[in-house]
Amino acid sequence: MVDIGHAADSRRAANFEEISAAVAAGTVDTVIVALTDMQGRLQGKRLHAPYFVDEVVRHGTEACNYLLAVDIDMNTVDGYELTSWESGYGDFVLVPDPDTTRMLPWQEGTALVQADVQKLDGTPVAPSPRQMLKHQLARAAERGWTAYAGTELEFIVFEDTYEQAWDRNYRGLTPANRYNVDYSVIGTSRVEPLLRDIRLSMAKAGMTVESAKGECNPGQHEIAFLYKDALTTCDNHVVYKTGAKEIAAAHGQSLTFMAKPNDKEGNSCHIHLSFRGADGQPVMSGDGEYGLSPAGEQIIAGLLDGLREMTLLFAPNVNSYKRYQDGSFAPTTVAWGVDNRTCALRLVGHGPSLRVECRVPGGDVNPYLAISGLVAAALRGVERELPLPAPVTGNAYGLDGATQVPRTLGEAAALWSSSELAASAFGPEVVAHYANMARVELDAYNAAVTDWELRRCFERL
Repeated sequence: MVDIGHAADSRRAANFEEISAAVAAGTVDTVIVALTDMQGRLQGKRLHAPYFVDEVVRHGTEACNYLLAVDIDMNTVDGYELTSWESGYGDFVLVPDPDTTRMLPWQEGTALVQADVQKLDGTPVAPSPRQMLKHQLARAAERGWTAYAGTELEFIVFEDTYEQAWDRNYRGLTPANRYNVDYSVIGTSRVEPLLRDIRLSMAKAGMTVESAKGECNPGQHEIAFLYKDALTTCDNHVVYKTGAKEIAAAHGQSLTFMAKPNDKEGNSCHIHLSFRGADGQPVMSGDGEYGLSPAGEQIIAGLLDGLREMTLLFAPNVNSYKRYQDGSFAPTTVAWGVDNRTCALRLVGHGPSLRVECRVPGGDVNPYLAISGLVAAALRGVERELPLPAPVTGNAYGLDGATQVPRTLGEAAALWSSSELAASAFGPEVVAHYANMARVELDAYNAAVTDWELRRCFERL
């Protein structure tokens, strides 16, 4: 019997031969085939395992193409070229990627395979987040480069179940910690049964867990994983995000990755990015100032130059922008610094570990989109040999006259829509698709009547 959660290379998922053996042995009865949608969620089907082995491995499985053209509530919305009522909401094909096959230890007898998305004629669906990233990684590969990434994803744990949270309209929930437990051992001990279950489950699902620590918002925690090549990191990220919610629900608790769930510090998702050459050597480190190579300087310069245009990919929701407050550890200034947490870009590590940390994304980020944007901006910096400005050595929040991170979704969407970088890196179809996603989100927000408005206006106006 082959345990596909502990294949010969425990750091990587098993292939289809191993899952077939597990199905034949009776240890796997269900296979989930899932794509990652625009919102960064796994969407797909649970398949009877023998059917998956006999049919889906060779032919894929079809799903409605509205999965890449809906809002957060799964409402069909207008404005997408990919699909519409006029075109009949047809199917596209989920093509399982064998390299993503893994057991889900928190779901009995269940394996997961992540899929790429193709049209019925076999052409890739360009606005698919995984396809967008693979396209940018292919551009890097033309230089002989491989992109590596790590994501640091924060969440807040509540003692209430998801159903209780829904019934209470997400008000009056009880955080698992009542006070700031940043780096607190006793604070994380209070939540250790859940954190331990998540850590061990993710390790069994093929991820390399580094650590868990408390954060500053009551009930807020972070579990860190070892960096991988960028595609693997994104695949792991969305599995972890889904699995953590499912494991929390099994504990009778809930957790949220929402960027700004209350008036305290929000949930961040810092993204670390670096490149290696065909010889496996780091591209960014060298003998220059700050330990950078000429390419490393151009990469950071490209990230600075393209950050505002790419912010829609880092912060895709109305709520995302409420993190950007001075003195909150969420960046407001487009600047870089050496180990400076007040900047949008932070240079960390040294020698082979030298990398840049983008601090703009929140916990609601779709990692495929964000890293696509980072790679695209980095490559343009190299292509144009952009000069690197001096780093910020003090408080970037108080930097007079500095360029600012977009403060609203509308501002970010306008920058994206008119971006030469977005058009050249992703093409007009993708630019229009994600501009429409922003429009749909803004229309929904502008039509909503909030608790804040009711409290201010119901009696007094």
